[in-house]
Amino acid sequence: MVLRKGELEAKLKDDLELVKMGVLRDENPLDLSKEFNELLEVCRRGDLKRTQELISAGVNINGKDSFDNTPLILASLCGHYELVQLLLESGALAERDTFQGERCIYNALNDKIRNLLLKYDYSKSTDPLQPWAAHISALLYRDTPKTSDITLIAGSRSFELHKFLLSARTPYFRKKLAEAPETETWKLPQSIPAESFQIILRYLYLIEIPRDLVDARSSNTDEEILTGVDKISKQLEIDKVWEAILSGGDRRLARQRHQDEVDRAQRQIDGFFQEKVLGHKMVVDSRKVNEVKWPHDNSIFADCLLRADEEGDEEGDGEDEHDGEESNGIPVGPATETRKQNGSKKPRKSVLYPAHKAMLIRSPYFEKMFSSQFLEAQTLEHLHIIKVDCLPEVLEIILTYLYTEKAECPLDLGLDLLFISDMLFLDKLKNKAAVAISTLGSGNNNVLIDRTHAREGEDAVEVEVESINVYDVIHAAWDLRVQRLEEFAARYLAHRLEDYIDDEEFMELIQESAARLKTREETDTIELLDDIRHYLSERFRLRFEDAGLDEMMDENGEINAEAAELLSSQASAAVAGDEAEDSTLKADEAKDLAVKASDAETVAAKADGSEALTSTKGVVRTLDGKLVDDEFSSDAINYQILLQKIDVMLEKLKLDA
Repeated sequence: MVLRKGELEAKLKDDLELVKMGVLRDENPLDLSKEFNELLEVCRRGDLKRTQELISAGVNINGKDSFDNTPLILASLCGHYELVQLLLESGALAERDTFQGERCIYNALNDKIRNLLLKYDYSKSTDPLQPWAAHISALLYRDTPKTSDITLIAGSRSFELHKFLLSARTPYFRKKLAEAPETETWKLPQSIPAESFQIILRYLYLIEIPRDLVDARSSNTDEEILTGVDKISKQLEIDKVWEAILSGGDRRLARQRHQDEVDRAQRQIDGFFQEKVLGHKMVVDSRKVNEVKWPHDNSIFADCLLRADEEGDEEGDGEDEHDGEESNGIPVGPATETRKQNGSKKPRKSVLYPAHKAMLIRSPYFEKMFSSQFLEAQTLEHLHIIKVDCLPEVLEIILTYLYTEKAECPLDLGLDLLFISDMLFLDKLKNKAAVAISTLGSGNNNVLIDRTHAREGEDAVEVEVESINVYDVIHAAWDLRVQRLEEFAARYLAHRLEDYIDDEEFMELIQESAARLKTREETDTIELLDDIRHYLSERFRLRFEDAGLDEMMDENGEINAEAAELLSSQASAAVAGDEAEDSTLKADEAKDLAVKASDAETVAAKADGSEALTSTKGVVRTLDGKLVDDEFSSDAINYQILLQKIDVMLEKLKLDA
């Protein structure tokens, strides 16, 4: 519901008073730190890569500066659609009926960004942990697959619970289960109403506590139930439960306190995960994995082991079969440490992670596995070892995501994570991998001026080389149908086309793109090539647009071929020493265009903040090696050269596009 202007102003005033009193938390706190100022600056520029790096470093994306600007407001105001999308996916607030939310929407540069802000789901933008919390809540009432390992008995009622969750969330169970991990039941005193413990369970499993604590059919009074809650909370040492109960009818206060509790639960389970799961991973010889025996009643409460193999020689390449280690040297249980192998050649290693089915079933792949008649769903004497076809580093990212909703994806593992996320049907993690590739892999594509200007001398600037194979990216995008990566790959290739256009593999890629349309006619276009042409035009158009050379663009925003040809002929004439007597352009028009080109060059140099970009006569070269007077003449020629190279390539491939 959208509030009227007067109602909105009154609500904002009330909220500000509550913030001053300390009742409500300011969702957009003032942040004057150096890191936050840098985040604001890169959001103004539209730098995807640096924004992603700052978000990963923990900079608060919902802070504000002294002018009430948030990163989302600046990205929206400056028209950076992909950056707005990245901020929203990372948890930036865009809630209607708030000062910052309304300001962000109304200040959006265009309707495309405004519509994105309006349609973005509230729970996704304000509570990125919502899917994770919803899964924890569902575990309390979920029967299939069976993941509970302890039963609470309260009078005539029983509740199926999870040891790892109770241990992570309550000091009482942490100590109790550490001493007796085999505990299967816990009986509540008859004097405590079952409704009291039901409230406690709702709190522990992150289910919002209703205003009406007592059901109309209950035989217990409010006082009896609250007295029971008080006794249990003191026993379990969870005093924060009262904040959830006393939130009252204030929607924003209740939401903030629930979010605080979800954040607290995430930290608790993250600590348990780091200590118990990652802290007890085992590295063993791959040939001896089947000898690992873990009991069900272990102190980690794990009910399966996940296996990921490191890169290496599967058979050890002639290594002694036992490598000086007896079979009883294989780790059995979490207290055992793996002994190091000695040998002339390193055999393949496997890493085993103790895990909990209750968290693994966030993946539909594992949910189906544990709900079926597969061997992994059956109970045997020891824990099942389930192999996941990925590197241990990738499996750790997946486990971290399943347990905590966190996902830090290094660029070099992006493609591996993309494929395994697709296999496990983890769409959100798959999208995070795609975001990492398309942002961290974007490199310095905002600094395009130096890629087509091979200057000589000490002023030459080295072009950053990313650890990314764009051919692998485009194939992954096709195989997994990730539109975001298709667009990224096309833009990446267009911004570096001079590095790829003569590559044999690039020609094969274009041919493969043409073949993807099964019923392709001769007049049909090639999708990838169309996208590359679009981004190539955009690449050069932005330089001319920034410099004010409107004459070089047509009404559609494309580079004006006539103007480009003119500059090209002028540059060629200058190199040859000719006077361009046959030029069809009037002398005064040619002079005016040359002045504009010179001015534009100076503007571009200042905008980039580098005096080294100022043209030096005779040292600017085109892609075909010719010397020209200025960089904009070079750009005009280079754009035509790249288009001609595309045409030549199509002729070689006998493709009409």
